[in-house]
Amino acid sequence: MNRRDLLKTGGTLGVLAGLAPMAVAPSRANDRIGVGVIGAGVRGQLHFDFLRDVPDLDLVAYCDVLPFRLDEAREKAPAATSYTDYRRLLDDRDVDAVIVSTHFSEHTPVVLAALDAGKHVYCEKTMIMGLDETRSVVDAAGQHPAQIFQTGFQYRTSPLYEKAGALVKDGAIGEVTSIDCQWNRNGDWRRPVPDPKWERQINWRMYREYSGGLVAELSSHQMGFCDWILGSELETIQGTGGIDYWKDGRETFDNTYVLTRYSSGVTATYSSQTTNSLGGYRIVVMGKEGALILTTQKGWIVPEGAPPATPDGIDLVSGASVMRDDGNSYRLADGRAALRIDAPEGEPTPVALQQFADAIYSGRQPICDVRNGAKLSALVQLSIDAMHEKKIISWEPHLGFGA
Repeated sequence: MNRRDLLKTGGTLGVLAGLAPMAVAPSRANDRIGVGVIGAGVRGQLHFDFLRDVPDLDLVAYCDVLPFRLDEAREKAPAATSYTDYRRLLDDRDVDAVIVSTHFSEHTPVVLAALDAGKHVYCEKTMIMGLDETRSVVDAAGQHPAQIFQTGFQYRTSPLYEKAGALVKDGAIGEVTSIDCQWNRNGDWRRPVPDPKWERQINWRMYREYSGGLVAELSSHQMGFCDWILGSELETIQGTGGIDYWKDGRETFDNTYVLTRYSSGVTATYSSQTTNSLGGYRIVVMGKEGALILTTQKGWIVPEGAPPATPDGIDLVSGASVMRDDGNSYRLADGRAALRIDAPEGEPTPVALQQFADAIYSGRQPICDVRNGAKLSALVQLSIDAMHEKKIISWEPHLGFGA
């Protein structure tokens, strides 16, 4: 029996918590893992490109309900089979694994069908919309231990963030005292619509039926990293937001602010707006002995007492540069060194997809497995609830999504 036959018959016995790893693993020497992309929109077609950088994965099929998206996909991947119904793609015996990149509200039925069809699943963030739906997916994944389930929080698995998180956990900035995250943009977040009948399908991020808005699409990445490095028990969630600038019929907020508190006393904040891009994407982790500053591609450990700076090295007060590159580190204005975290730059998604392939070969669930994805799904949902209901929500153990 070759590797593809093993994949078809559930030979890759993956593990969830408490289960033993598979006894027989497929070999990388045999043919590649056939991948089907369900949802061939902007993100889905980016996966076409990412898959070219992952030698173990082969794009063999894709699916979308919009005819012009399928036309675009055929141009990019002429050798792959196109489908308009994801259930037909799941019947395709050349498809060993699927990438789910549909809009947020469709994740649950697609994921459940993929698991029932015996496919390995890479589900884009945020994993699932709604608490009950999240529980149903966790239960289903537990009933299919032979299949790998990975959630697409690519910054959680990027080499830069792995190294930065390890430094924090090893005490590089001392005891963590607070975290501040932002993801700012200046634009209406809309995409062009060739025909008004496709408005809600294309601009689904604007509508609460389909989307969790800025928290689910942007801040969720940062939530995953921060929850991991803190490693303490989440206690409360609160937030605010509104449709305060883009009065264009959207239903999801154009600015959001979420505050979470942990049992250690640490608070983590997540803000996002669409009317000013100052600072762009940034995570600042403060500790008793220093701070970690992260962008999507770069990171620094800054000792306590250094002049205030943005990640690009500009003093927000004076406008002067406070960090200069001397080759291996950055020098602060007072001469002290800020440690630059050296890690491979570039899009982290191919790294995450390679981890997905490695998990399929080894039979071991990846870092961002279904349970990690479920906790973040619950955190996103409760953050949205807190904003809309204007109240502080407790993270109760009986929610069933981890401490």
